[in-house]
Formats: sequence, structure tokens, C-alpha cells
Amino acid sequence: MSTLTHPSRVDTTRRHSRVAVIVGSALTVIAAAGVPIREPLFLAVAGAAEGSALAPAVSLVAKAGLLVLVAMTASIAAWSIRGDRGAFRTLLVAGVGVVAAYTLSEGIKLLVTEERPCRGLDIATLLACPESGDWSWPSNHATLAAAFATACALALPRSLWLGAPAALLVASSRVGAGVHYVHDVVAGLALGTLTVAVAVLAASAVLHRRAGAATAAGSTPGDASTSSRHGAP
Repeated sequence: MSTLTHPSRVDTTRRHSRVAVIVGSALTVIAAAGVPIREPLFLAVAGAAEGSALAPAVSLVAKAGLLVLVAMTASIAAWSIRGDRGAFRTLLVAGVGVVAAYTLSEGIKLLVTEERPCRGLDIATLLACPESGDWSWPSNHATLAAAFATACALALPRSLWLGAPAALLVASSRVGAGVHYVHDVVAGLALGTLTVAVAVLAASAVLHRRAGAATAAGSTPGDASTSSRHGAP
């Protein structure tokens, strides 16, 4: 039986996906709670980063930190295609979720049209403020960071210890660099996590049924032959 449809593997993936859904839901609540105080939060984070010794690092992570997660995803894909086909297939399904998360993020931006904080507030920023029409909510960087981190964690759970901190750093750096509110990046983290988790959970539900059917089909002939050898009616 394929490692992807092995019952224990599918059950583990489903369990991890449910945990990711819970995390994403909690992040959604946190993002909503931050909306009423979005300006003080932004000023506190961005103001602390601007002019500090960490400013160059914050700027670098804000611009290129996402590449770490892309590289990690590529590394897991290269390893799993040879060493663990079940993990590779999980990563493929999660990849569909990554694309869906980015598409949703772009669509939501066009519907909400929230202006960037660097356009509405008088504060020096580490990055140049994006042009008008490049909307703020949710953060695409945070969405993709969470989506890649979730995809990697569901395919290879131990990668969570690198992926989760990397995603949080990318998200927080976008606020520190002055181009997003806190609730923008938290909402992006929620969107990326939830979309990938739901995609994998939906696929694993189908595979769970297939695994059950395969197990039943494989055990029926054996049960029948055992019964006949013992003279069972």
C-alpha cells in the first residue's frame, strides 16, 4: 500500500491538519482583536524598529525572509521525492493550498482596499511605502510565509521548529519595516495556515476512505480462506 494511503499515515496527517486549523482560527481571532488598536500597535512596533540596531536585519528579513521558507520547501520536496513519497504527495497537495492562499489574499485585498499604514501615518519607515493601490490587508508576505511553513510541517512535522519561527519573523518584519499593520500580518498568517490545512485535510479525508476500502478489500479474501481452513460454515 502507498505510504500516502497507509491508514496510520493518513490519520497522522489529518490530526496535524486539524491542529493547524485550530491555530489558524486562533490567529483569526487575534487579528480581529487588533483592528481597533491597529494604529498604536503599528506605531509601537515600527517606531521601535526604525533607528534601532536591528533595523538592517528587520529590513533584510522583510524583503528576503520569505526565500528561507521557499528554500526549505524545495529542500523537503527534493528529499521526500526520493525518501518518503507519502510526504512528497502531502507537500504537493499543500502546494495547491499555497497557491489558493495567495490567490485569496490578492482577491481580499481588492475587496477590502485598506490603505498602507505608511501612507496614512506620519512615521519614517525602513522600506519604501508601496504605491497607492497596493493594498495592505491581508499581508501577502505573511500569507505565503504561513502557507509554506504549514505545508512543510504537514509533510515533515519536525520542520515546524524552523518553519514557524521563520514565518513569524517574516510577518513581524513587515510591521517593523513600516509597510503593514499588525492585524494585516496576523490575518495573513491565519489565511495561509487555514487554507493549506483545509486543503490537506480535505485530501486526507478522501485518502482515509480509500485506505479503509483498501484494507477491507485486502482482509476479506484472507478471512474467507481462514474460515474455510478451519471448517467454518
